[in-house]
Amino acid sequence: MPLFGDLFLSEITKKPVFDPKGEIIGRMRDAIVVKGDPLPKVSGIVVERKKALLHIKWENINIFNKRILSAYCTADTADAYEMNDKDLLAVRDILDRQIVDANGVKVVRVNDIKIEGYEGDAVLVAVDVGMRGILRRLGIEHGSEEFLRLFKTSMPYNLISWNYIQHLKPKLKTITLTVPRQMVSDLHPADIADLISQMSREEGAHLFTDLDIETAADALSELQPEMQAQLINAMEPEKAADIIEEMSPDEAADVLSDLPTAKAKEILEHIEKEEAEDIQELLGHEEDTAGGLMTNEFIAYPPETTVAEAMERFKKDAVEIESAYYIYVTDGAEKLLGLVSLRELLLSDPSSKLSVIMETKAKTIHPDVDEMVAAEIISKYNLIALPVVDNEGVLLGIVSIDDIIDRLLPPSAKRNRRRL
Repeated sequence: MPLFGDLFLSEITKKPVFDPKGEIIGRMRDAIVVKGDPLPKVSGIVVERKKALLHIKWENINIFNKRILSAYCTADTADAYEMNDKDLLAVRDILDRQIVDANGVKVVRVNDIKIEGYEGDAVLVAVDVGMRGILRRLGIEHGSEEFLRLFKTSMPYNLISWNYIQHLKPKLKTITLTVPRQMVSDLHPADIADLISQMSREEGAHLFTDLDIETAADALSELQPEMQAQLINAMEPEKAADIIEEMSPDEAADVLSDLPTAKAKEILEHIEKEEAEDIQELLGHEEDTAGGLMTNEFIAYPPETTVAEAMERFKKDAVEIESAYYIYVTDGAEKLLGLVSLRELLLSDPSSKLSVIMETKAKTIHPDVDEMVAAEIISKYNLIALPVVDNEGVLLGIVSIDDIIDRLLPPSAKRNRRRL
């Protein structure tokens, strides 16, 4: 079998193809795709040699993987090839094409094609519609992975199986899914945001309004401020409120601060009172400060709470809290007494009280302090989250490392929050 392991089309395009003597026949330019069972397969490759095109049939391929492409034939014995509209070519006809759903709305772009070996053939198993495909074609996928590891995160694979793609033909302008919107909801929110950003205003709004509430909220948080305001401003206040409620209070405050005042107040009126108050509290802080950066969603328990009680309560409370990194210990006046990391909680005696195991010298910051100071403290002390307290020591919220990264990367996403 000439194909060893799986690979992506971009990994072999323009690579040299060798003959049995190790001489270069030419460089791979494209792959000819034909119908296969159960998946489309590669029937041969198109090789470019001195501005001429050669056709090497699959049965003449010796080795076909991301490192080596070799054939049994030579440049002299390979067939000449002319571009035509009868053959379906992977690079020419599939790569960079828009995928549309059953309603004809653009969904994603084909950034790469995944190929695997199957019973001696090279079959097309999926299309890559995510950032990995773009970075791979630029030759920086692995470098980007190394960079992301520094932040203890990773880049997801966003593949659409060929089972969801309708039959293809040469010179096609778009690729159609066999199923409608369900595939979109399975994509990473950042990728959905990319799609909306690349579409026309009408197409983007149509795609966004068709998403379920939870997916829409996740995708909205990944969009640029101008696009966020545009989409929410065009929606009915009731549905807009449902989406805003799914977001964390700090993200919701950012979105509402970019809306016309009347629209923002109308949406707040349709949000549950307690959540609306949390959002309005955050809107009162200046942008570029710890208060403007923080979220007021956190978990806090009294000092007399035992470890066992805290663990049981945490299982329920953490479901609705995005940044559940620590348990904060507060008194009856909500003053911060200390904090307990989840690691410390798990390793402690279940009968111990939080007042015994808590860290009492926790680093804190005031809400009016510049956001860069908050970033410096988080970096210096290797914190996951930094508590924000007022002059009396009352816990107001937390600034998480995620908030810092989101604010500093990229600068274009920064906004001037307007008070309501």
